[in-house]
Amino acid sequence: MPFDPRTAPLTAVEARVLATLMEKARTVPDSYPLTLNALVTGCNQKSSRDPVMEVSESQAQEALDSLRLRTLAVQISGSRATRWEHNFPRGMGVPDQSAVLLALLALRGPQTAGELRINSERWHRFADISSVEAFLDELRERSEEKGGPLVVQLPRAPGAREQRWAHLLCGPVDIAALQGAASAAPAGNAPALQQRVDALEAEVARLRATVLQLCEALGMESPLQDAAPGTAGGPAG
Repeated sequence: MPFDPRTAPLTAVEARVLATLMEKARTVPDSYPLTLNALVTGCNQKSSRDPVMEVSESQAQEALDSLRLRTLAVQISGSRATRWEHNFPRGMGVPDQSAVLLALLALRGPQTAGELRINSERWHRFADISSVEAFLDELRERSEEKGGPLVVQLPRAPGAREQRWAHLLCGPVDIAALQGAASAAPAGNAPALQQRVDALEAEVARLRATVLQLCEALGMESPLQDAAPGTAGGPAG
């Protein structure tokens, strides 16, 4: 029977363990299924996690045992170490695309449909935001026979252009608390945003250098010769 969050909601650790298994199956398939140690490392990542957690091996093992009983995780016995894999879509009774969205919400917290599409690039490429929204709507309107809704759309935060979505794998969400966290997020996210800007600027600089080298090798005049350093456009006007 599909997972029913109303009668058997996951704990925060169980949701993190399950979503981490889902993530690593897509992003590092050569290392999958995961050992307990690799799983704990994934659960406790500082990047792409909201909130950041400190899950111990004993907590992860307890969560795995619970997820196995719910048919959401499977133990694989190997010659050197026991490994684990998820049974996310079948155990929850949802298609792969919906499972991707649920796992991302469990790993990164509430997100807009646009953010989910960007963050899912390494997992599954949705055609457009409308496609993401269609799967979210299906999860929100999940029938009572299948266990009820698995996501909720949050009220639009002050100053926000889009509404965010949250998962219901751990039961009903505290919308007031989430809205409060969202209003305090910009200042706390400043360092992460600056890191992304720095990385993008470095990537632009590398691409600009490559274009200049190619044009020189081909004997062509580069359209970037007059561009300002660190930009990929033409001269500043």
